[in-house]
Amino acid sequence: MSEIKLKKNVHSRNQEFADQNRQQFQRAGLFTVNILGSPGAGKTSLVEQTVQQLSPLPRILVIEGDVETEYDADRIRKLGVEAIQIQTHGACHLDAIMIREYIGEKNLSDFQLLFIENVGNLICPAGFDLGEDTRVVVGSTTEGDDKPIKYPEMYYTANACVINKIDLIPHINFNLEDFKTRARQANEDLLFLPLSCTSGEGMAQWLDWLKQGMAGCQG
Repeated sequence: MSEIKLKKNVHSRNQEFADQNRQQFQRAGLFTVNILGSPGAGKTSLVEQTVQQLSPLPRILVIEGDVETEYDADRIRKLGVEAIQIQTHGACHLDAIMIREYIGEKNLSDFQLLFIENVGNLICPAGFDLGEDTRVVVGSTTEGDDKPIKYPEMYYTANACVINKIDLIPHINFNLEDFKTRARQANEDLLFLPLSCTSGEGMAQWLDWLKQGMAGCQG
């Protein structure tokens, strides 16, 4: 019973901070996207391509979550976008308390779009609200089409699913429709956004979706 109580307390405290974050984001008119997925699924590449292709380019802030290193944040900074690196030093996910600590007294009204790239993991991040407007799980074709039934909570808690690396489908054992069917078993309302960060195929739909979200926050 003590383990269950501890888990409840952890999630309760996280939710308090998530609600505070959400209020702050909403006051700033900031569209906040929590990006989740496995290591190597292409989360950082998606952010990079978005920055390079989104036009007119909004004011973007990126929070990068990794166990160690500033590597991903440095990739984003090279594009002229402000990036905050959170190193969890072993923790398998970001939480709302970390986000609150790192945004600090930053004037969020200076930005229109916030990407929070979570730690690469299909389990732990699913259980922690960060205060985001929307949650996007990035699935890669190279991971196989069975991931949604192996990690259903990740897909259940997501609003949209980016299926990355579709340019590789002719060369690997991946069935797009099987992937979608399995993901819908967890979340029948899940929006699918198939694309390739390498070829650019499907990026237009992703960018349009982001623009709609930003317009909703500004309106």
